[in-house]
Amino acid sequence: MKKILMCLAGLAIIACKEEPKDYVTFSGKITNPNSDSLYVFQGRNYNKTLKVNEDGTFNDTLKVNTGIYMIYDGNEQTAVYLKNGAEINMTIDTKQFDESVKFTGKGSESSNYLAEKALFQEDLINPGLFDYEKEEFTKEVEKIQSKMNSFLAEREAGLDSLLLANEKSTISQFTPGITGAYEQQKMQAEMRAKQFADLIGKPAPNFNFENVKGGKTTLADLKGKYTYIDVWATWCGPCIREIPYLKELEKDMHDKNIQFVSISVDDGRGYKNDAAAAREGWIKMVADKDLGGIQLLSDAGWKADFIQGFKINSIPRFLLLDPKGNVVDADAKRPSSPKLKEYLNGLENM
Repeated sequence: MKKILMCLAGLAIIACKEEPKDYVTFSGKITNPNSDSLYVFQGRNYNKTLKVNEDGTFNDTLKVNTGIYMIYDGNEQTAVYLKNGAEINMTIDTKQFDESVKFTGKGSESSNYLAEKALFQEDLINPGLFDYEKEEFTKEVEKIQSKMNSFLAEREAGLDSLLLANEKSTISQFTPGITGAYEQQKMQAEMRAKQFADLIGKPAPNFNFENVKGGKTTLADLKGKYTYIDVWATWCGPCIREIPYLKELEKDMHDKNIQFVSISVDDGRGYKNDAAAAREGWIKMVADKDLGGIQLLSDAGWKADFIQGFKINSIPRFLLLDPKGNVVDADAKRPSSPKLKEYLNGLENM
């Protein structure tokens, strides 16, 4: 009888054991949401729209393949690590989007790592790194890889084994990858110099763009000073990363014969192809980031004569005009370049 009772008890334990879930429970709350929905995306493999309630809360289940997914709230985004069986809760305040992302619940460690990594990477690589000479570039890359290794080592406990293996592999490939990109960039710079050679010394194409302070601004309005032009867009990450450097450059050269102009090509991308919404997004970012200089919006986005005249098909792109409105450089160095300030100070009549 005793053996029978033990067998029955064992069967009861087996019967009551919870089966692993074949889905992720994903919930949370967004403060100051940009949209009434979230978009979960992983390339061609997965996409799903999650409803966000009026109070900013959301709750849904997702059947996924283990890996990194992007979560979009309007024009903002963050990464999350999803694995079936996890129960992840996400909180975000969109006024400080990246800084406020937090994950709690079963299986949230890997997602928190990704959120911390996003902040860590913001200032990891100077955008002007490719302007260094080869020896200095190599030294900087060694420093960067050392920082990456330390960052991962301090946080690897609790990470999903697949994510940890991928992170180690990515870091091991960093130096050869960025060195190859450096060599390619040097070759492309030489090709661009030849491509734009016919523009140098000639009058820049005219424009008549909306000024964020009101009215319109034309190229003629800018004559009398050197003009450094930043062609950008609110959705462009590399453009945004140049903003602090541009602000610093403008501050350092406020007493020189040069003015700084930013021309946005926002025409709907990142705003569901709504040009009016893109314009509002441009106005908001100019205010939120306290952008200085002369802030203009291209009247036809990428198709404007001025943009087409400079053969601009990728951003950020920087231009330099002389006081008469003639082209000095059709592919000028970025504000983050260690060589730009020295170059500008060397111009005549500065």
